[in-house]
Amino acid sequence: MALARTPRGKWIEEGLRALSAGGPQAVRIESLAQALGVSKGGFYGYFRNRDALLTEILDTWEREVTEAVIERVESAGGDARAKLGRLFAIAGSDDGPMLGTTAELAIRDWARRDEAVAQRLQRVDNRRMEYMRSLFGPLCADEDEVEVRCMITYSLRIGNHFIAADHGARSRAEVMELITKWLLR
Repeated sequence: MALARTPRGKWIEEGLRALSAGGPQAVRIESLAQALGVSKGGFYGYFRNRDALLTEILDTWEREVTEAVIERVESAGGDARAKLGRLFAIAGSDDGPMLGTTAELAIRDWARRDEAVAQRLQRVDNRRMEYMRSLFGPLCADEDEVEVRCMITYSLRIGNHFIAADHGARSRAEVMELITKWLLR
């Protein structure tokens, strides 16, 4: 009886978890195999080496945080305001390891020290901003206002997790809801 191979996607997910927890230096084949409860030999059936896995992690992350999110938003239809509402909900959900905040922050940190990762991150940021412009455009006649709303939205997505401020009698969730209403007005 043949043993089932650990699926390729499991190696990528575990690699992303390691990256999120400790940066690219934490993505080690032996550690990933141990976390998956398998031998490291199965790794080489999918990947040439560690660098190939790191590239695949970035490819998968890029696809999941751009085109896959856009497809989810677009698939339900509706006007720009409805699509922005869905986009905000998805971005705020930390839905799965690829969309999680820790992965986003780990890749941003990695990009500070690796030019190829920085270029990829710029491509992701540009794609996300381009999509938001397409949604805010119908809500705002002024191009400057579109750009401001996009930048505020994106800055909030990235920076919200660094802000430890209290909000008086309001919860963070209530403040986020107020921000969403303001952005969609």
